[in-house]
Amino acid sequence: MKTLSLRMSLLVSICLIAFATNGFAQQGTVTLNQDKNIDKLLDLKKEMNKTDNLTDRYKIQVYSGNRGEAEATQTKFNAAYENWKSNIVYEYPNFKIWAGSFTTRLEADRALKEVKRKFPSAFIFKPKK
Repeated sequence: MKTLSLRMSLLVSICLIAFATNGFAQQGTVTLNQDKNIDKLLDLKKEMNKTDNLTDRYKIQVYSGNRGEAEATQTKFNAAYENWKSNIVYEYPNFKIWAGSFTTRLEADRALKEVKRKFPSAFIFKPKK
């Protein structure tokens, strides 16, 4: 009687294992519906990140204040330093002139030394954006 009970338990165990492994297996297909322009946007974003990754670069802030002075300072900066691109950034309540995009602190320090000759209040920073 014990052998019959043991055989029955073994048979039930094997059947349960077989059904459990096959019973939970699923097959199917996934259909993804998205706008075709999304791939173009992702490629554009990748290119933008390659060219101007703000979090890994150092910049020089040349000016912070009102809009009129910011525009005048940017014009003066662009005339004096054609090698470094500058742009006006608005951070409430001031307009700021940010210049350059330097990969190392040493490179930024060398540029700052040059910029401070005409813009003594300039300083180096790393944007948080």
